[in-house]
Amino acid sequence: MRNTEPRRERRAPTANRHAANLVPERDPAAWEAAIRPSTRLFLWEAISNPLLAVPDGPALARIARERGIASLVDATFATPVNQRPLAFGVDLVMHSATKYLGGHSDVTGGVLAGSRERIEAALGRMKSLGGAADPHAAFLIERGVKTLALRMERHNANGAAVSAFLAAHPRVERVWYPRLADHPDHDVATRVLAGAGGVVAFEPRASAAEAAALAGRIRWIRLAPSLGGVESLVSLPVQTSHRSLDPAERERRGISDRLVRLALGIEAADDLVDDLDRALATLP
Repeated sequence: MRNTEPRRERRAPTANRHAANLVPERDPAAWEAAIRPSTRLFLWEAISNPLLAVPDGPALARIARERGIASLVDATFATPVNQRPLAFGVDLVMHSATKYLGGHSDVTGGVLAGSRERIEAALGRMKSLGGAADPHAAFLIERGVKTLALRMERHNANGAAVSAFLAAHPRVERVWYPRLADHPDHDVATRVLAGAGGVVAFEPRASAAEAAALAGRIRWIRLAPSLGGVESLVSLPVQTSHRSLDPAERERRGISDRLVRLALGIEAADDLVDDLDRALATLP
């Protein structure tokens, strides 16, 4: 049978008007310059993964508020102990409760905090899409939050102790931790964070293969891609969080194949340092 429908012209695909526009997290002026008529949301991490960049949250919140744009912060790495974005004008804050809030590596969940109006709107969307925590998961998250402040004291202390040790070690080329004076965001971090948490990243003076072998030789710090629990973990972003990026893009972002990320738990700092010292001594 002959098709009698009129032929329709094929149109070239148009850009997604809701597509994300990525800007340098450290430059508030770049955020303001990137605003378009279609801009609806500013989204940033309080502390980024894995190089622990710390944006100037108060400045970004002010720009968003002045331009009538909503703002959302992923504060998982900071926790409410080390930063409270709602206090400096952010509209919404989210956390992976799987990490520090739960604190025991035994639950998967998330938390969204903000005004009643915004939370009710999000709740309606959640009911449509699913994703509500089951009662036992909610219990585990509530249990974890009860000890969050105490645990974060130790996470902060361990992060400071281990980063200082690594920064002084002859077999370590570079360390990323916001409270170290040579971190690019040290001044901002001192102003906007009460503590820098338990995640530390470093590059050993070694090849990529040697860095991977080093991660496997650390005795007490387990090789696993998570963070925020009472136990310490080690991972390589090239094999985990940033594995999907091609090498050129990782290089552009400053994430080398030698980068090692530590997610420090609440063990004694001396034990963590001794473990790392022993492992680093095995490097050629």
